[in-house]
Amino acid sequence: MTEPSPPAGDAASRLPRHTTPTWEVELLISGVAVFAMLQLPEWLDDRFFALLPRFDQDWADPLKLVYIYLKSAALILAATFSLHLLLRAQWIARVGMFSVFPDGIRWERLRMGPVQREIETRLYKGRDATIERADNRATIVFSIGVTLASTLLLITLVVSCVFVLVIGLAMLTQIRMDVGAVFGWCTTLVFLPVLVAMLADRHLAHRLREGGMAKRLLAAVLGAYGRIGIMQRASNPTFSLLSSHGGEHRANLVTMCIFLVAGATILFAMHADRDPRNLGSYSLFPAFSDDSRMLDAAHYDDQRNPARDPAVPFIDSAIAGRAYVRLVVPYQPGSDAAALRRTCAAAQSLEGDARAASLFDCLQRLHAVTLDGKPLAALRYDLGSDPRTDRPALAAMIDVRTLAPGRHELQVARAVAGETDAASGRPWRIPFWR
Repeated sequence: MTEPSPPAGDAASRLPRHTTPTWEVELLISGVAVFAMLQLPEWLDDRFFALLPRFDQDWADPLKLVYIYLKSAALILAATFSLHLLLRAQWIARVGMFSVFPDGIRWERLRMGPVQREIETRLYKGRDATIERADNRATIVFSIGVTLASTLLLITLVVSCVFVLVIGLAMLTQIRMDVGAVFGWCTTLVFLPVLVAMLADRHLAHRLREGGMAKRLLAAVLGAYGRIGIMQRASNPTFSLLSSHGGEHRANLVTMCIFLVAGATILFAMHADRDPRNLGSYSLFPAFSDDSRMLDAAHYDDQRNPARDPAVPFIDSAIAGRAYVRLVVPYQPGSDAAALRRTCAAAQSLEGDARAASLFDCLQRLHAVTLDGKPLAALRYDLGSDPRTDRPALAAMIDVRTLAPGRHELQVARAVAGETDAASGRPWRIPFWR
């Protein structure tokens, strides 16, 4: 006995024959991952801004590069999954609407002229075509986003390995080096062989003798990098598919545009995070060059954000309700280390406690303190740490019992990294009230 064939109207409720077979998995991945990806950029920001003050400028630049790569991958994934969910919802809406109205669009009931109707019907191409376009669009966006993010993660892994290698080399040799230059040379040495091999293969391989040393060397280099997935088309078939069907120049242009937009977004966000006044219409809000009359929340422990605010001196609160005010001056490798090398060279030849004592005395002089314009000559720091970030710091207790009620101001001298850095040597101002 044969089963009855489905009614003709049921064809409208079936998916088109060329529907992407992975659409359910795509929806599952996007739906599960989109919320995590939307939170990941902020998590990376917190980790980066907490880690950055631990390094001087030489180490900070490679660290920023790793951060930009990682956050670019996170932003691309977040945008990909969000856009993919929207496109899949659009596709589902089209499938559903055509099942509700199986006879399709009734063009004769739409108010338009004959020329427009002809153009519209030619572009429409029927029910299955419009559903398939929405389906393909969602899959392509999903594939491009995941592919670009994976490429960035691979680059980040290579750059991170180089970064760790340079750190290990500096620690083992105890030689002060231009970290940025060493990092750049190491990164170049990693990628240069495969770039040269690819160019030679494209332009010179037809001139090389089959089985000769040059051609075997070329094959060895390309094969080695291919096995670790760097700069090889076989290791990235998704991008190769897009390039071969949509045009390689177009695929490269789209890739570069996405990377540039992600990088520009990150740099703009970093600039805005460092000074929120740069974002918004605050041009007429008063600002003094020496930050006088400025109550910076970073200077008060009960107001600061230890994950985002810069490592500047701080006290417990803007209101001193006790006999002593606790002053904490975080150690800043970017400026303090350079100033110690310049002003305390003799201490570097010492060893053990003698070296520590000499460096400690120099560091105290670099961060001299005044209260209401009067030097606190008797002030003595102790070695401590920032309790909320575990970064090394100088700590001092300042007696305020004899101060009159009202506004007072601490000024903490900055360490000047070099002769050309004198303009940034103005002291930190920390107003408080007794």
